[in-house]
Amino acid sequence: MIATDSLADWLGARTDAQLVKLLQLRPDLAVPLPASMSVLAVRAQQRASVLRAADDLDTLEFAIIEALAANADARTLGTERDHLTRTTLHALLEDRVTKTAFTAALNRLFDRALVWQSGDALDLTPSAAEALPWPLGATTALPDALTEPEVGVALAKASPPERALLDKLAATGPRGRTRDAAPGTDPARPVPRLLAARLLQWVDDETVELPVTVGQVLRGEPVTDPHALAPPKPTLTKNAAAEVNAVGAGEVGELLRDATDLLDALGRLPAPALRAGGLGVRELRRLTKQTGIDEQRTGLLLELLAAAKLVEKGLPEPTPDLDSTDDFWAPTPAADAWLDASPATRWVTLAQAWLELDRMPWMIGLRDAADKPIAALSAELRVPHAVRDRLSILGLLAEYPTGTAVSPADIGKLLAWRMPRRRRHFRLEAVTATLAEAAVVGLLGRGALDSAARALLHGSIADAESEMAAALPKPVDHVLVQADLTVIAPGPLVPELRAKIALVADVESAGAATVYRVSDASVRRALDAGLTAAELHALFATHSRTPVPQSLTYLIDDVARRHGQLRVGMAQSFLRSDDPALLAQVLAAPVAETLALRAIAPTVAIALAPLAEMLDQLRKAGFAPAGEDSGGTIVDLRPRGARITVRPLARRPYRPTPPSEDQLVGLVTELRAGERAAGARTGQSVRTDGTRTGTAATLALLQLAARVGRPVNIGYVDAQGVASQRVVEPLRVGNGQLDAVDPISGATRHFTLHRIASVALLD
Repeated sequence: MIATDSLADWLGARTDAQLVKLLQLRPDLAVPLPASMSVLAVRAQQRASVLRAADDLDTLEFAIIEALAANADARTLGTERDHLTRTTLHALLEDRVTKTAFTAALNRLFDRALVWQSGDALDLTPSAAEALPWPLGATTALPDALTEPEVGVALAKASPPERALLDKLAATGPRGRTRDAAPGTDPARPVPRLLAARLLQWVDDETVELPVTVGQVLRGEPVTDPHALAPPKPTLTKNAAAEVNAVGAGEVGELLRDATDLLDALGRLPAPALRAGGLGVRELRRLTKQTGIDEQRTGLLLELLAAAKLVEKGLPEPTPDLDSTDDFWAPTPAADAWLDASPATRWVTLAQAWLELDRMPWMIGLRDAADKPIAALSAELRVPHAVRDRLSILGLLAEYPTGTAVSPADIGKLLAWRMPRRRRHFRLEAVTATLAEAAVVGLLGRGALDSAARALLHGSIADAESEMAAALPKPVDHVLVQADLTVIAPGPLVPELRAKIALVADVESAGAATVYRVSDASVRRALDAGLTAAELHALFATHSRTPVPQSLTYLIDDVARRHGQLRVGMAQSFLRSDDPALLAQVLAAPVAETLALRAIAPTVAIALAPLAEMLDQLRKAGFAPAGEDSGGTIVDLRPRGARITVRPLARRPYRPTPPSEDQLVGLVTELRAGERAAGARTGQSVRTDGTRTGTAATLALLQLAARVGRPVNIGYVDAQGVASQRVVEPLRVGNGQLDAVDPISGATRHFTLHRIASVALLD
C-alpha cells in the first residue's frame, strides 16, 4: 500500500471532530472541497502545504519529525531497521522529554496530518523533513558545537578579516567554498584560524560551514538548541496589578495628548507627501519641533493615526497656506469625532489599530537596501508577518498571571523554541522594539500586560474600554491659578473645562499635572471666540481652588478694554470704530494701502481684502480688531484646520476570514458523502447527455429507486459549478426536483433535476 492510500485510510478512520480540527489547522486543504479522502491525502502531502503547516511546530515536534525522517532514510538505503512505533520513538527521546510531553507533541502532529499510523507503525509525510529548521541529525547527534557564551568569547578574539568572513556567511548562507580548507594551508590565514577556533566547521578540502549557533549569534537571533526538547524557563518579574494598570494609564494619557497635538499640527499645516508615498524626514522634523515629541514617537503616532483613518493622504480642503495640487497628509473628518470621544474610547481606537497594523513603525529611520532612511508612512514599513509576530509576543505575556513581566531576551528564546522556523522574527532588536511600542500604546506597564490590554487581546473591546476607563485618573473640575499667570490642572480636566482653559491659556508643560500659561495673545484668543471679560473672570473665580491673583484680573481687563475697538465685518469687508480718531489712524497707516481701505463714513471703512486677511494684517500692524457678524456680535474666526476626505480606495489590506466551525462541519459532511459515493458498488446506471432520452432514463431510474427504497449515487453540479458525487435515498421525484434523504446526516435534501449529471443504483 503506497503512502497516499495509507494516509487516506487513516484520515477516513478519523472522527468528524478530528477532521474539523485538521481543516482548522490547515485551512488550505479545504479549498476547493476535496471529493474524497484520497484527494485530501494528496493535498495533505503537498510540499507547500506541509511547509506552511510546519511554521507553528515547536522544537520537540521537529525532533519527532527528524527521528522519523532519519529512520525512513535508513530503510531507503537498505539498512535493516523496522518502522518506529510510539514506544520505540519515545525510547529514542525519553532521556530528554517526559512521556506526557511526547504524547501531546505526537498528537499535535496527528492533528495536522504530518504524521499518521499504519497499524502500530508511524509514518511521516515526506515533505516534512524539508521543513526542519536545522540540518538532519542535529537533534539526535551529540552536541559538539560551541555554546552561546563560548561563541561570544571566540568572536571577541576574531580579527576584522575573520569577522568579515563570518558576517558574509551569516548573511548569505552557511556554506562557503575556499581552498584554504585543504590540509597544509598556512595556519595564520583566516579560514584555518576560524576552524581552529571552532567558529567554522570543516566539510571537505574546499568547503567550510558556519555552525548554527555562530550564525544565530551573528544575526542577533535567539540561540536555539536542537537538543533542548523542553521549553526554556524565563525569569519572571512580579509587579502589583494596580501598579501595572496605573503605569499603563499614565502612558495612555501621554499618548492621547501627543496624538491630539499631532492632529492639530497637521490640521494647521498639512504635510506634503513624498512621490513614492510616506512622509519626508524634513516634514517629520517639522512636526517634531512643533509638537515637542521626539522623532521616533512622532513616527509611531503618525502610523497609528493613519491606521485608524484619522489621518489620510490626499488633497485637503483649500487653506490659505496651501497652493498645490500634490497630495498632503492631513486629518480626516473622523478625527473630529475621535477628539470628542471619551479618553477610553479614543485609546481603544489607537490600540486596536496598532494590534492590526501590518507594518513595523520601529523600522522608521533604519536604512533600506539602497542605504536610504525608511520614511514614516512609507510602503517599506509593511511586513506581512508583523501582526502575527506582534500577537505572538503579547500572547506569550498573556499566558502568565497579571503583573508578570518577562525580559525581551527570554521572550525571544521561548518563542524561538516554540517556532524555530520563525526564530529570525524574534531577534532581540525586534522583540525589544515591539515591547517599547506596546508600552507607548498603553498596553504594558512595568513590562507586564495591563488589564485593559488583556481584555483587548481576548477580543472584548467593551471590557477593554471599561478597564481603561477605570484605570485612567478621574477628570477634575478645578484648576490652581498662580500669581505668575500659570494655571495648573492637577489631573485631566472635564471636557467642558478643558476646552475653556485651552481657549484662554496655552499649554506650557504636560504630564500628570498640566501647566497652562495665560498671556495677552491667549486672552485675546478667548475674546475672539466670543467670550466676554466678565465670563473670563467668572471662569477662574468658579473653577480655581486658589485665590485669583490681581495680575490675572488686570490682564483680562486690559486686553478686553483694547479688544474690539475696531470691528471687521463680513462685507468683503468693512471696518468700523466708535472712535473716529482711531479709524483715521488706521487709514493713515501703510496697512490701509495693503488692504485697499476706503473711508465711507467717519467711523466706517471698507476694503477689498477678505475678512480673514484684514484681521491678520491689522493685527500685524499693531491694532487689535475683532470680527463681528451682521448683527454686531463678536464671532469666533479661529482657523479650524484642514481636513481631508478618506478615499474610497484606501482600504485595509484583504485578509481572508477563516471558515467557522459550523462551516467546517458542513465541509466534513460533504467529504464523507463524497467518500461514501466513491466507494459504493453500483448496479444499473444512467449518464445524462442533454437529450430527451437521457432525461427520461434519469427520471425513470430515480422513480424506480424511490419506489423500491434503493439508494443511488448521483453526480451533481451545484449553482457555483462545483461537481460532486454523493449517495442519497430518493423519496419523491417531481416538479423538476429530487427530494432525497442524506443517509449520513438523516436530513432531507433537495436537488434540481437538470443539475444531476449521472445516476447509479447501488447494490
